[in-house]
Amino acid sequence: MEIRIQAIHFEASEKLQDFIQKKVSKLEKFSDEIRKVEVSLKVVKPETAMNKEVCISAALPGNEVRADKISNTFEEAIDDCCDILTRQLSKYKEKQKNH
Repeated sequence: MEIRIQAIHFEASEKLQDFIQKKVSKLEKFSDEIRKVEVSLKVVKPETAMNKEVCISAALPGNEVRADKISNTFEEAIDDCCDILTRQLSKYKEKQKNH
């Protein structure tokens, strides 16, 4: 599974990138069909609370699951996105079984 991290208009720290790799790689447990995951990080202007925007999309054969979240911290938003994707992947897997 390829993981691509894109920080828009800032440099993501090593620590943040490691956190993303660790969290996103857990998605493989829910579907071994994931080919590529794209993570985009953005700081929403103006600089206020709840200004860290994360979008994670996972490419599956013939499908894509996606989650967007805005939070106080990137870590919090990434956690929330991974939870959303976990549910979507579980549903996707269930549909695959029924076909």
